[in-house]
Amino acid sequence: MAKLYYGSDTTPVALPDRLLSYIKVIAATKLRRNESFTLTWTGDDTGDGRQTIWLQPSIALRFVFETPEPEQLVGEYLRQLADQSNSSAGLMLDVRTWEQAEAAARPASRSVHAA
Repeated sequence: MAKLYYGSDTTPVALPDRLLSYIKVIAATKLRRNESFTLTWTGDDTGDGRQTIWLQPSIALRFVFETPEPEQLVGEYLRQLADQSNSSAGLMLDVRTWEQAEAAARPASRSVHAA
């Protein structure tokens, strides 16, 4: 499991490596443009229902991955998530079902490497 450290919080958010790779690409792109957005997720191991964080350039983020190599990302799924991050609801992910959504996007897409 990969870990996302948000701001000064010392307790990380644990997410699958590939899922956090998608989030990293979207966050880096949007924050580089000074665009803020919300990230909401459900279905993680904490059982806390729904959690949302506000991502903006002034809040520190650290991405820690278990795997040393970048994940293979599905381009079409990445575009879907990027479009969602531009909506008023922000980026919304279900940790239990994101792999099915990624698989559904796979046939018509090419893979890209996370940076």
